[in-house]
Amino acid sequence: MSKKIAILGASGYTGAELVRLIATHPGMDIVALSGERKAGMSMGDVFPHLRHLDLPDLVKIEEIDFSGVDLAFCALPHATSQAVIKDLPRDLKIVDLSADFRLRDPAAYEKWYGKPHAAVEMQKEAVYGLTEFYREAIRDARLVAGTGCNAAAGQYAIRPLIEAGVIDLDEIILDLKNGVSGAGRALKENLLHAELSGGTHPYSAGGTHRHIGEFDQEFSDLAGRPVMVQFTPHLAPFNRGILATAYVRGDVQAIYQALRDRYASERFLEVLPFGALPSTRSVTGSNFVHIGVSGDRIPGRATVVVALDNLCKGSSGQAMQNANLMLGMDEAEGLMLAPVFP
Repeated sequence: MSKKIAILGASGYTGAELVRLIATHPGMDIVALSGERKAGMSMGDVFPHLRHLDLPDLVKIEEIDFSGVDLAFCALPHATSQAVIKDLPRDLKIVDLSADFRLRDPAAYEKWYGKPHAAVEMQKEAVYGLTEFYREAIRDARLVAGTGCNAAAGQYAIRPLIEAGVIDLDEIILDLKNGVSGAGRALKENLLHAELSGGTHPYSAGGTHRHIGEFDQEFSDLAGRPVMVQFTPHLAPFNRGILATAYVRGDVQAIYQALRDRYASERFLEVLPFGALPSTRSVTGSNFVHIGVSGDRIPGRATVVVALDNLCKGSSGQAMQNANLMLGMDEAEGLMLAPVFP
């Protein structure tokens, strides 16, 4: 029997991406969609590319009857999710796509998001949703906290290298190029076509980007000592995708082999032949991640490049991969869509 699914915050980009993916999933049936500002509208009116699907209309969250719902995806804004999730039924499985439950330390959450956490007990319960590294805990979880899209891209490059002990932990530089959809659907002046098209620019430089909290937490826990990366994201004039370039110190062949070994059995992560570097266009619209490694003219240095789709593997696709595990399904169900090219 199909599992009954609710999507809270379905009128945003990640909510629409969840609908697109679930439409191909044989074991999930969407029974409720919320969109506070779009309540009363159909998904086809809000997102014409979904007009062909038979979907419930958008409603306010308080109008949803959660009895019989097996799992809810929460695609609400940061700080909104915690207030909503703490009042949902205790027997409901939840995958949260916001930042509200990613950081295990309440003090770290307050540092990076500027306000105290409103559901600290649930924060302790949440499992971090980087599927390939938390798979077994996710299977048994009630609440999974999806990663930040930048955080996912950077971790796919660096985590296996920390695990294998093949890089200098004090010299990690991450440079990311982000598609504009990562900033959400709300109207913002700096995201207008005339402001963005034809150029690119850094933002949140100097260690101020909120996803650094995830890097600090995950890399330091993994290494058993503090690890601080230098991280600068850049907003680029394409709709979807992240290209993460990591500069590390270590033997390049050992680095390449560590990535090959760690991801050899993973269906969604592919390490390219040595020296081949990935492109966002090769993973657009898919749950796949391409990883490339090259050496440098300076001995003992290496470059690791990761390409993923921020709305899919960086957010909604990862969320569905986690939901599959939580519901006892094959984790790749509904996610083997080929990338869209050109």
